[in-house]
Amino acid sequence: MTSLKYAKPERIFLKGHAEYGEKWVQERIAEDPSILGLGDLILKDKERIHPNAGRLDILCQDAESNRRYEIEIQLGKSDESHIVRTIEYWDIERKRYPQYDHVAVIVAEDITSRFLNVISLFNGFIPIVAIQMQAFRFGDNISLVFTTVLNEMRLGLVDDDEAVADVTDRSYWEKRASKQTLAITDSLFGIVASFAPGLSLKYNKFYIGLAKDGQPNNFALFRPKKDWVWFEPKLEKDDATQAKLDEAGLDVVEYDSRGGRYRIRIGKSDLPKHEGIVTELLKLAYAGAGE
Repeated sequence: MTSLKYAKPERIFLKGHAEYGEKWVQERIAEDPSILGLGDLILKDKERIHPNAGRLDILCQDAESNRRYEIEIQLGKSDESHIVRTIEYWDIERKRYPQYDHVAVIVAEDITSRFLNVISLFNGFIPIVAIQMQAFRFGDNISLVFTTVLNEMRLGLVDDDEAVADVTDRSYWEKRASKQTLAITDSLFGIVASFAPGLSLKYNKFYIGLAKDGQPNNFALFRPKKDWVWFEPKLEKDDATQAKLDEAGLDVVEYDSRGGRYRIRIGKSDLPKHEGIVTELLKLAYAGAGE
C-alpha cells in the first residue's frame, strides 16, 4: 500500500481575486449543492429575478422534503446588508410559495461575531443558516470547504422547547393549510389525549405543538399542509423503529437528525389504516420526553 504524503493547504481569499470570484463560487454550488452540507439538495434556480429586489443567487430544494433554501453568497467579511438582502429574498419566496418550508442561507468567507450578534436579533422569527466558506490551494488544485457556524436549532425554530414562540391561532392554520388537515391534526391529538390527559394543542407560526399548563411539551409536532399533515414524533433513530415503520407502510419522508424527529406524511386515508403504529410512536415519544 502506498503511503499518503501530508501536504499543507494554502488558504486563498476570493474577494477581489482575478479568476475565482463570486460567479465561480456560485457555479460550483450550482453544480453540486451538497457541498454546502445541508443534505441532498436539488438546484431549482440561480440568479432568480425578484422585481424591485435584485437577484437571488441560488434556490435549492431538499430532494426528500418540501423545504427550500434561499442562498446568498458574499465574498470577504459578512455584513448587515448581506443579512437584509438574504432575508428579503427569503420573505419574497415564502410568500410566493407558502406550500414549502423556507430557510434563509447566508454564505460568506468570514462570519464575524458582529454578524452573529445581528442575526440573533431575529431569534425565533426567521430560520437562518450561516455558512463560512474557505478556499484552499493544493498544488495545482483549488477546493472549497463549507462549515455551518449557525443553524436553525440555535435560532429557536427547530428547538421546539423554546419558551418564547411566535404564537398564532387555529384560524391562521385553517388559512395556511385546510380544515381537512386540521381535522387530521385533531384526530392525532385525540390519540395523544387518550393516554396523556391535560395536554392541549399550541398553535405556533411554523408548527402546531403540544403544551401542558401553557408550557411546551413537544414530544410530537404537527405541520398541516393543504392535503396532508407532517407528523413529527421526537424519537431516537434506531433499526427497530425503522423496521416497524417500513412494515406498516407509512410514508416516512426523512429523519431530522438535528431535531431528533421522524417526518411522516399523514393523509386523510392514512390514519384509519395506521392508527396502531401512530399510537405506538406517540406513546414512545411521550415516554422519552420524561412524562
